[in-house]
Amino acid sequence: MVAAAAVSGGIDPEGFLCLVLHAHLPFIRHPELPYMLEENWLFEGLTETYLPLLAHFQSLHDDGIPFRCTLSLTPTLCAMFSDPLLQERYERHLEKLIELAEKEVDRTGRHEREFYAAARWYHDRFLFLRDFYAGICRRDVVAAFRRLQELGHIEIITSCATHAFLPNMQHNAKAVEAQVAIGADDYARLFGRAPRGIWLPECGYYPGLESILARHGLHYFFVDSHGLLCADPQPVRGIYAPIFCKGAPLAAFARDQESSKAVWSADEGYPGAPEYREFYRDIGFEREMEYIRPYIDPIGARVQTGIKYYRVTDRKNPVKEPYNRTAALRTAEGHARDFLANRQRQAGTLAARLDRPPVIVSPYDAELFGHWWFEGPE
Repeated sequence: MVAAAAVSGGIDPEGFLCLVLHAHLPFIRHPELPYMLEENWLFEGLTETYLPLLAHFQSLHDDGIPFRCTLSLTPTLCAMFSDPLLQERYERHLEKLIELAEKEVDRTGRHEREFYAAARWYHDRFLFLRDFYAGICRRDVVAAFRRLQELGHIEIITSCATHAFLPNMQHNAKAVEAQVAIGADDYARLFGRAPRGIWLPECGYYPGLESILARHGLHYFFVDSHGLLCADPQPVRGIYAPIFCKGAPLAAFARDQESSKAVWSADEGYPGAPEYREFYRDIGFEREMEYIRPYIDPIGARVQTGIKYYRVTDRKNPVKEPYNRTAALRTAEGHARDFLANRQRQAGTLAARLDRPPVIVSPYDAELFGHWWFEGPE
């Protein structure tokens, strides 16, 4: 597993931070229809999460900045990434966003100057994503992630075939075996090597599952905090060191509650900052129907377009102020520094109590970054 730590000059680290992003969407593909609403899940994920993360990773590499991250890519998501029909439809989706953004630049320039800068920024962003997807990635998002793995920046891990919650299937060992086997085989086909780790859907583990995982060459997996805290025997280092399973030589790593709370908590988490983009105010629901109709569901159902002009302001107040990208990025930088400083303090405190450097595992749904937390990739 890739663990990022500030290790240089021969200085032993006080601890390790392991960032894990779990990327998954259910498989949706409808060739029998020219448009399917649910395919927007993939298109939104590409636009707001997967391509921005790829672009930031590539930028770090180009600038010679070493970085490490663990990323799971599920078989269903990889299948959609690689499907020519969905690739073509996504490019058409981007072209429509560019057209809509052009109209918004004109409209806000004439009637709503407070949103004009944001409209221009969205237009530039969609143009960049189109060029990045078609040019740099050549439509092949899987290959782009594979290159980053081959460069040593990320470690990609697998997941189960259809993201099934395995504890609910434990009465049918063959079904569980198939979920694991397909995940491992699909990974080997796509990335040219066997997977070392697996993201168990919803971190769902049950005793005996490790034997199935081991048969397919896996070495580690992740569980929620209680998965280690309630282990028998109880681990002396709590959740801050992996433990090996009794039934097979697999390591189980547990989620760190403190760093999870910093991102996920509705009251204390970073995404609720007043400067960040407000998720729920989208022009797909606010523009006149005749204006927005070509860019939403053909039957007239309003959907998210990704163009949002307001910031969180006050989560409990429905009145929102205009989004300021510069201020949002300044806040994101402050939160990144705060997250790192807190992990350093946490590692120092834990190191004084443990007989080895603690491993702080911070796993998140990848789609949180860029979708719900728009500034997350930065």
